[in-house]
Amino acid sequence: MKSKTLKSIAFVLFMLVASPQLFAHALWIETKSTGTKGKAQEISVYFGEFSDNDITKADKWFSDLKDFTLVLVSPSKKETKLTSKALDNKYQAFFTPDEDGVYTIVMHHKVKDVYGTMVLDYNSSATVVVGNKAAGNTIASNTNKIAVFSENADVAKKDTKITGVASYDGAMAKETKIKVIAPNGWEKELWTNDKGEFSFTPIWSGNYMVEYAHTEKASGDHNGKKYDEIWKMATYQISVK
Repeated sequence: MKSKTLKSIAFVLFMLVASPQLFAHALWIETKSTGTKGKAQEISVYFGEFSDNDITKADKWFSDLKDFTLVLVSPSKKETKLTSKALDNKYQAFFTPDEDGVYTIVMHHKVKDVYGTMVLDYNSSATVVVGNKAAGNTIASNTNKIAVFSENADVAKKDTKITGVASYDGAMAKETKIKVIAPNGWEKELWTNDKGEFSFTPIWSGNYMVEYAHTEKASGDHNGKKYDEIWKMATYQISVK
């Protein structure tokens, strides 16, 4: 218990002084990559350090992080706000698909408190294939300003190349650094090409996390505190069979 308390204190201090490039904690969505019409689909939202399998208890999330928004975008582009509830170590929500195609779940939250002179802006997404991929299988379905996506996440296999794209502010994120974290915590930095594309070949089965962080130089007032930059993080999980 004492070591956990010390670790929590260390994290708070870290949040106050660390540069955004060093942040390890993130919000991410977990759900099955395929679904069935008429059957409820579970969505889980976690906060913690994915590479260390360090998940923060739901009642310990800092600031107003628990007030994130969760929106479901259907294959026909209908948007539905989802309601989540706190469990022990995550927030849980459900939706029931009623269309064929790819559903996109979008999470977003801009933290109320300014850390140092920086605003923290968390983003995450997940895609669920129902029946086929004829509609909705594109990063454009993601309503967040910063996003990561793979059109073949539902069929990802070990030792088979996975391709994806990253976007920022409605455009492909060209020549941008992306990080991939393997199920065992192994990490690799990648760079997108001039089309915003990246690829990697998983050598282990399990859940991989793709992260894309961007620091926007901007100044202003956020809830009564001055800031001079906005740190944005996007996460996207890929389950490898």
